[in-house]
Amino acid sequence: MTTSISRPSASCDGSVRELYDRHHGPLLRYTCGLLRGDRQRAEDFVQETLLRAWLSTEEQPPGWSPSRAWLFRVAHNLVIDWMRREQARPEYHPELLEAHAEPVDPIGQAVQRCFLVDALSRLSPAHREVLFYVYVLGWTGPDAAHALSIPPGTVKSRTHHALRELRRRHPEPAPAAA
Repeated sequence: MTTSISRPSASCDGSVRELYDRHHGPLLRYTCGLLRGDRQRAEDFVQETLLRAWLSTEEQPPGWSPSRAWLFRVAHNLVIDWMRREQARPEYHPELLEAHAEPVDPIGQAVQRCFLVDALSRLSPAHREVLFYVYVLGWTGPDAAHALSIPPGTVKSRTHHALRELRRRHPEPAPAAA
């Protein structure tokens, strides 16, 4: 379903101007209060509220005009929805990650890599192949199964058995006491 937006008539421009003149100030103060003084964002929400009011007049009977309560509810809902989205998105602070990162031990990493290469060389070729597709290439189980011409269940079981064997031959070192 598509809707076409036609050029508004002069009477429509007048009603939009009247809607703006009557409600812009109170809506701006209200949304600015909800947003703790963020005037630019409040302007965006008022603009969106008035746009929705203007668009909704096409769906209503002739002569309908949105009430102030309706406009405030729309503005309130827009702000609350935005706040919820912002809370769901954690802030990223790379400087904190760097400050709390553990120091890199290149010698320890090299030793670990040597043990891992040795443990991998002792796996069967089928197990090494599955680990390569799943962990090195990052393929999904079904994609690896298709590439290897084996059932997806076989990929899962080979991955499980290969990892179990690696853990048995190359146990994780115990964390150092602080």
